[in-house]
Amino acid sequence: MLNGSRHLTIDSSFLKRKVDVDFFLPKNVLKHSQLSLLLINDGQNLAEMNFRSILESLCSAGEIEPLLAIGIHAGERRTREFGIASQADYLGRGIDAERYTSFLIAELLPFLQSRYHDISFKEKAVAGFSLGGLTALDIVWNHPEHFSKAGVFSGSFWWRSVDQNDSRYNDNEHRIMPQVIGKGTFHAGQKFFFQCGGMDETLDRNNNGIIDSIDDTMAVIHELKIKGYKMGKDIHYLEIPDGRHDITTWQEAIPDFLRWGWGLKKP
Repeated sequence: MLNGSRHLTIDSSFLKRKVDVDFFLPKNVLKHSQLSLLLINDGQNLAEMNFRSILESLCSAGEIEPLLAIGIHAGERRTREFGIASQADYLGRGIDAERYTSFLIAELLPFLQSRYHDISFKEKAVAGFSLGGLTALDIVWNHPEHFSKAGVFSGSFWWRSVDQNDSRYNDNEHRIMPQVIGKGTFHAGQKFFFQCGGMDETLDRNNNGIIDSIDDTMAVIHELKIKGYKMGKDIHYLEIPDGRHDITTWQEAIPDFLRWGWGLKKP
């Protein structure tokens, strides 16, 4: 049987820093097993979310299949490393997002495969919270050869190329993630989980009675649907009416996400 170390540090040549990672491996996983892999941005927050207990409880109850989850700690340059790899925002945030993507694919994945060489990963996913959620979707969308699922909790889909206070600003032209999806193509088998809180924020820039975080998420979902992804089948949306942009709300949503992605049908 295999036991995952709780914490390790990886030297990244792409990020030019040491990256702390936490391992969440279910108990009693046999050698030569096949299980799924979930990479989670902002892994430094998972302990506060009680993630280990949630994962172990669902596995022990037979509600989800065995899943190796990796919490990747963000560094001091979080707003440089998180974002959209192909384009920084109007303030230059996300300028190192391409390097972060390269770290995941070219360093972290090979490291995990060498460490767990007796396990074959039948699928890989990336999830994240807020800006980490934006990053997760960008990575999964642009690398279908590696990842088949994205989990986005209160995603920062407001990420834009022009300041919203600029007279030139237009939602349809300057929100970056919908533009990225619009330029991409459909990949069969990809699935997407989105969570928003009804109290994520109070801003409503277009005065339509819907807060911006929900509006922006719906814009992303709209683009995915245009590409051919179906609500319910490929896209799952969870809205928590009293949910906020905080750890407590994301902790509440995690079991739904895990059941959505890796749930086992009971007799």
